[in-house]
Amino acid sequence: MPQIPEKIHELTVGQLAARSGAAVSALHFYESKGLITSRRTPGNQRRYTRDTLRRVAFVRAAQRVGIPLATIREALSRLPEERTPTREDWARLSEAWRSELDERIRQLNRLRDHLTDCIGCGCLSLDTCVLSNPDDTIGAHEAGSRLLINPPAPQN
Repeated sequence: MPQIPEKIHELTVGQLAARSGAAVSALHFYESKGLITSRRTPGNQRRYTRDTLRRVAFVRAAQRVGIPLATIREALSRLPEERTPTREDWARLSEAWRSELDERIRQLNRLRDHLTDCIGCGCLSLDTCVLSNPDDTIGAHEAGSRLLINPPAPQN
């Protein structure tokens, strides 16, 4: 990893990419989504402050656990003056994201557990298909196959 002298307070996009491990195209994308910012030199080159390294690390860590970029952007925008996140910020935000991740894990576990049920039919249109029509919850309302991300609660 290339070392950047302490006296240099701004990084080129190439330096930021090398130090962060993110591709230049990813950095441009993050900037277009408002996750990081740069200033432009008189020659129209991007320059990033050193703290952008931590911000990119924050974004990449959140992405690795499945947090959508829009959610990351919203979280970053709530920081005072959109400053770089601290360890305490990460702890607070990751705790807030925990329930969302737990729900996704529950859905994936359910999908995994029922996946073998579909190997036999493959059509996903049976009234009893646990993936497209869990507990036949939509059988009384609609015909045909529907993949439900959040199936309605059974009516008793």
